[in-house]
Amino acid sequence: MKLSEYADLDATALAALIRSGEVSAAEVAGTATEALEAVQPEVNALVSGPFDAPLDHAADGPFAGVPFAVKDLITHAAGVPTRSGSRLLGDGVPMPADTHLMARFRRAGLATLGLTATPEMGFNANTEPVATGSVRNPWDLARSPGGSSGGASALVASRALPVAHGNDGGGSIRIPAAACGLVGLKPSQGRTSPGPDYGDPLMGLGVEFALTRTVRDCAGLLDAVHGYEPGDRYLLPDPRRPYAAEADAGSRPLRIALHTEPFSGNGAVDPRCVEAVEAVGRTLEGLGHQVDRAAPDLDPTMFDDANFVAWCSFLADGIDTISAALGVRPGPELLEATTLACAELGRTLRASDIYAAERAFNVVRRAVGVFHQQWDLILTPTMNVPNTAAGHLNADDAALEARGWYDRIFSTAGFTALSNVTGNPAISLPLGITEENWPIGVQFVAPYADEATLIGLAGDLERALPWHERRPSTVVGWTVGTQADANAVRNA
Repeated sequence: MKLSEYADLDATALAALIRSGEVSAAEVAGTATEALEAVQPEVNALVSGPFDAPLDHAADGPFAGVPFAVKDLITHAAGVPTRSGSRLLGDGVPMPADTHLMARFRRAGLATLGLTATPEMGFNANTEPVATGSVRNPWDLARSPGGSSGGASALVASRALPVAHGNDGGGSIRIPAAACGLVGLKPSQGRTSPGPDYGDPLMGLGVEFALTRTVRDCAGLLDAVHGYEPGDRYLLPDPRRPYAAEADAGSRPLRIALHTEPFSGNGAVDPRCVEAVEAVGRTLEGLGHQVDRAAPDLDPTMFDDANFVAWCSFLADGIDTISAALGVRPGPELLEATTLACAELGRTLRASDIYAAERAFNVVRRAVGVFHQQWDLILTPTMNVPNTAAGHLNADDAALEARGWYDRIFSTAGFTALSNVTGNPAISLPLGITEENWPIGVQFVAPYADEATLIGLAGDLERALPWHERRPSTVVGWTVGTQADANAVRNA
C-alpha cells in the first residue's frame, strides 16, 4: 500500500479493505509505521513508538487492523510505560493492566502503534511539554495543534493515522480538533468508562474518546467502545440505534440556539470564528432547522471560580499521589512552573472549597438542563481563535501564578469547558477556513446522553459542507511547499 493511498482512507475504509483481504493488516501497519516516521520530525507528536509491532488486538473487531495511538494520559495499556507529559514520571512507569477503555479499543481491533504527546498532566490548550518538546500543527508548523490531545490531533490531521485516542476535561478533544481540522466528540459523562483507575476524573469533568477525520469514523468508534463497566458511577441508556446509522440517516428538524460570546468570563472572539458560526447557522436554516440567538443564563465568574478549584485540586492530588508512589519530591526540576503553582494552590483548598465548587457546578447543570428543554442544540465557535502560535501558552512561565495560568488557557477556549461541567455531549466540526488556510472549528452541544442528535446533524453537515479535500501543508504522501500549493489543495 502506497503512503498516498493510505492517507486517503479513513478508519472505516481501511477496515473494509483489510476485512475483504485486499490488503493485509500487516501491510497496513507497515505503511502506518512509515507514515509516522515521515511526519514525526515535522510535528513531534509521538512520545513512544512507532512500536515494532502493534499491541495485541482482536482480529475480528469492527476496526480490525486499523492503525491507532493512545494519548499518554489517563488511558493506558498493560506493560507500556506512561509519563503523563511530565518529567515527574522519569522515562515512564509501566502500568500493570489495561484501563477499561483500552481493553475496548483492543476488542474493536485497533492496532496501537504508539503513544501521543500531551501537555504536563493535560492542563493546557496547547501541547508543548518540557518533557518531550513542542508539538506542531500540520496546517502551519509555526502554530500549535491545540491541547491537550495535541499529539493525537497532529497525527490524524497529517494523515499518519486515521484515528487516535484523546480525552477532554475542558475541551482537550475539541480544541485540537478545531485547530487541526478534525471531528472531535466529547461524549456524555459516563458514555465511555474511566475505570478502573478513576470513578469521576477531575470532579467529573474528564471524558475519554478519540479524534477522527470523518463523522462515520467517530460514530462507528463510539458504537464499538461505549458502555458501562462494573463499578462505573453512571449507567446511561443505550442508543436507540447504532450511532453509525444516525450519521447516515441525518437529523430531524431541530431548534438550535446560536451563541458567540464565551461562557468563560475572559477572552475576545476572533471575528472569523464568529462568521464561521453564523455561516453554519445560515446553512442550517437552509436545511430546515430553526436557528435563533439564545444562550443559558450563567454567571461566568462563578463558573470560572469553580472550574479553577476543580483543576487545581486535581493537579495537587495527581502530583502528590505520583510523587508518593515513586518516592520523588516534586519541584521545578521535575514539574513545569504553572503545574507547580496550581498544585501548590490546590493543596491549600479545604473540603468546603470543593463542596462550594460542586454547588456551583450544580447551578450550571440545572440552568443548562432547563435551557435544553426549549433548545435541541447550542451552536458556538469551538475556540475563541482559529489556533494559537507555538509558544503562546507557555506552561513553564514562572511569571504566571495559578489563576493567571487558568485565565490564559481559557481566554483562547471560552466555549468548551461548559459541557465538561454539565456532562453534556459536544462535538467540534471543521466547518470554517481562514485566509491562511487554517481550519476553524464550530461546536455543537446537545442535552445529556443525546449523542445521537449530534452525530445525525454532523452527518448532514459533512454532506452539505464537506471538508475532506482540504489538506494541511504537512501531510503523509505529499508535503505542500508554498502558500500557492496550499491554496490549490484547499480548492481541490
